[in-house]
Amino acid sequence: MTEGLSQLLRSDARDNRERILEAARAVFAADGLAVPMREIARRADVGPATLYRHFPTKEALATEAFADRMHACYAIVDEGLADRDPWRGFTSMVEGLFELHARDRGFTAAFTAEFPHALDFAADRERAVQSIAELTRRAKEAGCLRPDVELDDVILVLMANSGIQGASPAARVAASRRFAALVIRGLQA
Repeated sequence: MTEGLSQLLRSDARDNRERILEAARAVFAADGLAVPMREIARRADVGPATLYRHFPTKEALATEAFADRMHACYAIVDEGLADRDPWRGFTSMVEGLFELHARDRGFTAAFTAEFPHALDFAADRERAVQSIAELTRRAKEAGCLRPDVELDDVILVLMANSGIQGASPAARVAASRRFAALVIRGLQA
């Protein structure tokens, strides 16, 4: 859809749209989803009317801004599913998602809290959650994951990871890696 739309827009409109998306990704990653739309417009160096012409709601903007993150999430989970060793697949998924979410606070909020409520994002989120459930089931059946661990527990630790603070993205990632190691040890059978 984005590619088809991009071909229909004038070059200045395409440039504005890309600047808005770049600004939204940067602001959402650093500060989460609570950032006002006016701030995103200011950082993109466009007027609020231009932003709303391209993205009538914050949900529409977040959905498009997070599309690449959702693909990265799929890749991490799909890589875990492809691993023949259920425990290694599960642990690589936990480590990968923790790092992805540590790098982008806005995506974490969108993934764990089902924001935005756009239908296509909800469907994407559901697909990812079902794959995480499958990885969890496989690791339990292999006897590697504690038998009392449920999908909700995995989602809970993803949410807990979003609370990690750091002076920089690199500090958040380092803290998230340490937390992933602690979580993995705690979930292991």
